[in-house]
Amino acid sequence: MRKLPITAAEELLEIVMRRYERTSALLTSNRPVEDWGKLLGDSAAVTAMLDRLLHHGHVLKCGPRSWRTKSDLPLQDSAG
Repeated sequence: MRKLPITAAEELLEIVMRRYERTSALLTSNRPVEDWGKLLGDSAAVTAMLDRLLHHGHVLKCGPRSWRTKSDLPLQDSAG
């Protein structure tokens, strides 16, 4: 993973603000939203962004286990 540029929080906030109450957006992350301020380096911008995202949003949590590494998934037959 690369380090995010210093302007990442402001740029993401700009995208969210342009879409806010106009169109849908889907964001995925493997980090909890509580960590976003530290990760993006701008707590004020992240707070404003999350405020807009969560105003009409739905949060879906998949849990701590990765879906790719679940051992109880049925094996797929390579023939189709």
